[in-house]
Amino acid sequence: MPRQFIDLSIYLENDVVTDPPFLRPKITYQQHAETLPELGHFFPGVTADQTPDGAGFAAAEWVTLTTHNGTHLDAPWHFHPTMDGGKRAITIDEVPLEWCFNPGVKFDFRHFDHGYVATAADVEAELARIGHDLQPFDIVLVNTAAGLAVGNPDYVNIGCGMGYEATMYLLERGIRVTGTDAWSWDAPFSYTAKKVAETGDNSLIWEGHKAGRDIGYCHLEKLHNLESLPSHGFTVSCFPHKIRGASAGWTRAVAIIED
Repeated sequence: MPRQFIDLSIYLENDVVTDPPFLRPKITYQQHAETLPELGHFFPGVTADQTPDGAGFAAAEWVTLTTHNGTHLDAPWHFHPTMDGGKRAITIDEVPLEWCFNPGVKFDFRHFDHGYVATAADVEAELARIGHDLQPFDIVLVNTAAGLAVGNPDYVNIGCGMGYEATMYLLERGIRVTGTDAWSWDAPFSYTAKKVAETGDNSLIWEGHKAGRDIGYCHLEKLHNLESLPSHGFTVSCFPHKIRGASAGWTRAVAIIED
């Protein structure tokens, strides 16, 4: 049976804004002729013109980044030191692989204002609208206004977020991987900071993330192309890079539709 693959990942690149200035990645590109020192390490005395086709050694790249650059999967360890009633939160290399390849469900929350915090009632209403009954281990993806804003200098402040109640609604029904096309699963910090200043309620900081204290889960951030997906009827593949003891891992997230 033919399959359609839809890339849900953003590029990891220097020039397109997807992070605050202090968190942006840096990629240094080396052309074939620029890696002659490496050539000499393996083949002493061989010059560029003596390589096959005289093209030099090999193209390569040096990359400086955090595990939270690009499209990535956050592990429970990122959210809090413990999960599931006080157990040590698992790191990205400990995330069960079976969590990362499952049927997908898409919520269309593009109509919500920037900074809006989605509630459990919003989740229930969206599930009713799309006619889907959540199943354990479904991967729930949230399409926000940030999806079409990659490269906008204000990208980190665009889109809605998922609150504690909305996140717990999903986790209590067996969801273990969620995702968003925004910079964060939670509402942009600029909006949360105003609410915290007004109310003095520090529990609003990363309230969606912090649901992982109660039930361990993972979420994908900086997804892309969610507009191309149906509400359900597809599979998500989002296996993270295996970084020992890390809080997150980069992933080439892909949706698979069986035609």
